[in-house]
Amino acid sequence: MYQLHCFAQSGNSFKIAFFLRALGQPYEPVFLDFMNGASRDPAWRESTNAMGEAPILEDGARRITQSGAILTYLAEKHGAFGGNTPEEKLEVLRWLLFDNHKFTSYFASYRFSKSFGPAAPDPAVMAWLKGRLEVAFDIANKHLAKTPFMVGGAPTIADFSMCGYAFYPEEENGLDLHTRYPHVGAWAQRMKALPGWVAPYELMPGDRILPKW
Repeated sequence: MYQLHCFAQSGNSFKIAFFLRALGQPYEPVFLDFMNGASRDPAWRESTNAMGEAPILEDGARRITQSGAILTYLAEKHGAFGGNTPEEKLEVLRWLLFDNHKFTSYFASYRFSKSFGPAAPDPAVMAWLKGRLEVAFDIANKHLAKTPFMVGGAPTIADFSMCGYAFYPEEENGLDLHTRYPHVGAWAQRMKALPGWVAPYELMPGDRILPKW
């Protein structure tokens, strides 16, 4: 059985937990107390993940980190959601990279700073992050006006990657993005309708933490 090192606040972990359920693959969640600094422990980094992050997928003796790499590994292993042609596979990779670099990256940083950071966020930094995430959401919104999923008519790991933070409470970001970007909002509802979907705080271990700022 797979083991998934994860914690409730991690949208990157949610991507993998949701994808495993969509694949019908059982897994054992392994709680990482990230919010209390467990991943900063030198011994943990030495033994588990030098990058100091979740998710981590263990498949027997194999340990894989970084959500995009894990999604790609699982799609190839189980022959599903990876794209059906060389062109589709390349397009899936293109959106995975866009997500990791921009779509999830800026939004996750904004949400963490607003809700979970150790100090009140710098307004100038938040304004910059907001501007960058709005550009990324606008790109995705225009793309999803033409297609139900990121690559064609069926979901792929590009969709699982990009929806990682789509289902957390809006109070954690305060941006009303699914109303402002209606094609993104409609796509999120299509993802929510897939077999295996469960809300992040119900799916992954760890207590919910209310927004700080």
